Amino acid sequence: MAMEMAPMGPKCGVEISGVELASCSDAEMQAIRQAIYEHGVAVFRDQAFSPEDHIAFAERWGGIDINNYFPLQDKYPQIAIVRKQPDQVTNIGGAWHTDHSYDQIPAMGSILVARELPPHGGDTLFAHMGAAYDALPDELKAEIDGLEAFHTADHVYKADGLYAQTDMAGDLRGHDLKTGAVHPVVIRHPHTGHKLLYVNGAFTINFVGQTREESLPLLQRLLAEAVREDNQCRVEWRPGTVAIWDNRTTWHNALNDYHGHYREMHRITLSGEALAA
Repeated sequence: MAMEMAPMGPKCGVEISGVELASCSDAEMQAIRQAIYEHGVAVFRDQAFSPEDHIAFAERWGGIDINNYFPLQDKYPQIAIVRKQPDQVTNIGGAWHTDHSYDQIPAMGSILVARELPPHGGDTLFAHMGAAYDALPDELKAEIDGLEAFHTADHVYKADGLYAQTDMAGDLRGHDLKTGAVHPVVIRHPHTGHKLLYVNGAFTINFVGQTREESLPLLQRLLAEAVREDNQCRVEWRPGTVAIWDNRTTWHNALNDYHGHYREMHRITLSGEALAA
């Protein structure tokens, strides 16, 4: 069966069928890479994908970043466990963000595997930052040209941070880490050349040379432009579903609408490369 691709949204996401990730050819792997770089996220259904398969597939991309914050599988430390217990209210990633923008060299993306799912809910939304940039008015593009922004996760993961004040605190690690990085507000994708908006609501604090308060009006305008409905797609998780996304190209938002049910996902984070305008 030949590999086929179907769009998930007008500007974001692609569902790829006719391929087994655990045994895909080099040519299929290259096509998958290019689809993710361009569409931001790719979804694969009905995959038989063991932890060993998960790791081996990720290693074909290059480096694996060990997650500093989520609990890790004892036998497979490359795999981070993203879970929510039936009695927990807070979930991981329940707001628009892009992973690891607070690192000097942000992660390229992630490979997320559905392991235990609630009977309903728990979908993940994605938004395409190339489409977001393209749709900005010319005067707004001119205003952000050459700007840089400071990103950090300290307010989220520190001992007195956002997650520490919720029922997720006991599940997280890395409270003693300090993060912070400066990146261009507009970057070029290293493989497609597409200009991408590179700020996000979770980790972008301020523009360089401006205070947080001075930065907020422009930052909030950019955040609103980025999540226009026609710029989004929605991943409905099912048993055997694998999603791979590009952190440079997308934001994502894990919906928290399955209270009273357990959910467990296994994530491998893929190493990235330096960002440039």
